[in-house]
Amino acid sequence: MTEKQSNLITRTITGVLFVTIMVCGFLRPEAMIFLFALITGMTIWEYCGLVNDVEGVAVNRFISTVAGVYFFIAVASWRSGIVTNFVIFVPYLLTVIYLFVSELYLKNENPIHDWAYTMLSQMYIALPLSMVNILAFDVQGDGLVHYDMMIPLMLFVFLWINDSGAYCSGSLFGRHKLFPRISPGKTWEGSIGGGLLVLIVAAVVGYLLGDTHALSIPMWMGLGLVVVVFGTLGDLVESLFKRTLGIKDSGNILPGHGGMLDRFDSSLMAIPAAVVYIYTLQLF
Repeated sequence: MTEKQSNLITRTITGVLFVTIMVCGFLRPEAMIFLFALITGMTIWEYCGLVNDVEGVAVNRFISTVAGVYFFIAVASWRSGIVTNFVIFVPYLLTVIYLFVSELYLKNENPIHDWAYTMLSQMYIALPLSMVNILAFDVQGDGLVHYDMMIPLMLFVFLWINDSGAYCSGSLFGRHKLFPRISPGKTWEGSIGGGLLVLIVAAVVGYLLGDTHALSIPMWMGLGLVVVVFGTLGDLVESLFKRTLGIKDSGNILPGHGGMLDRFDSSLMAIPAAVVYIYTLQLF
């Protein structure tokens, strides 16, 4: 067996296990909260390890990770109705204040860099991943909180289909570079092919769900388009992040797929964009 074949097998096995865990995680609200709290923690921990390798940067890896996980759990508790008082966010706010004030006493080389990289972990990772709770939980007309796995689950399905479709279309027809300065491998043909495939799948999902879900076929297709556009932008943002740091992969925790940031880069832009889209639909 060649090394290329071995890598393909490793990548396939990892991909199947990853998808299985993600799908199973959405079956129950408790499992979803636990899974994404874990994802948030692992991703921030990985991120902090990367930026701490930058000369002159010293981010508090442990506290930043704990803060991000706590924020996710706080949003989940509030959104799911477990806690209705804003007081649950007070410990997080105190932690943010501590991370700022602590630089007064640490005498690090460049505190502004430390502040910037620390807060980026919260804005770039913790906040977007926490928004999955906004997609999953909703207060309906009966005043009760309902858990809806379909929107957040299909968001990730759309991302996976877009990646696969873009890879196949780009390999077959790719000629024009999408963003050569940041990601030389991406092409317009690949992105369009992946997007069209997502729109088809979104229409099928809307048709199969029919009257059992609040979103109609055009709404599902609109969500698919939002996920394609902002998922691609999320991929490019992470590519810029890695290029700035001079690294190829964010980690190796997922054999054949890189690190946590590599795996969830698209979702970090797609999730908040989907929240905006869903709330925009509710306005009209």
